[in-house]
Amino acid sequence: MISLTPYDALLIADIQNDFLLGGALEISSGDAILPILENYIQRFQSRGLPIFLTRDWHPSNHCSFVSQGGPWPVHCVAGSPGSLPPTSFTTPPSAVIIYKAIDRDQEAYSAFQNTALDRHLRALSAHRIFIGGLATDYCVRNSVKDARTLGYDVCLLVDGIKAVNLQPDDGRHAEEEMIGLGAKPVRWEMLKA
Repeated sequence: MISLTPYDALLIADIQNDFLLGGALEISSGDAILPILENYIQRFQSRGLPIFLTRDWHPSNHCSFVSQGGPWPVHCVAGSPGSLPPTSFTTPPSAVIIYKAIDRDQEAYSAFQNTALDRHLRALSAHRIFIGGLATDYCVRNSVKDARTLGYDVCLLVDGIKAVNLQPDDGRHAEEEMIGLGAKPVRWEMLKA
């Protein structure tokens, strides 16, 4: 069992329409984790702990798009319906939104890359980050790697992640890599009420 402390923060990656059912870059069963992530959000909110939500926020000619020579279809163009979370995904007004991959010529999977996230966390004296969201093998993986490099303890919300799986085992390999880097696998039922 895990007890939350005043030094914990929640980071949820890229719950955006383009990654969900019918989106431009739909992640299979991505919608299935939304209720679980909302449970985590409610628990952190009830404890007054910080909550961060990342959003891909691409310019229309972002380097990651196939049209620009990148690997992905056009997705999460800043301010478009696909860049927004579904209206059913409830988040508290106190949650901090971290916009990433906003530079046309630079891909950025990590929530820490060219953002103020590390400064926010240090200002809050956060030591441990609970990380979930989309996608396991890209934004979650890279955010966990950077968090560990920056010295944070990480709890990986294994019931609150889904992978793109361009190759069938990409998600599993990403989980193994993150755990190998010291991320602790956590499920909702492990959190003390």
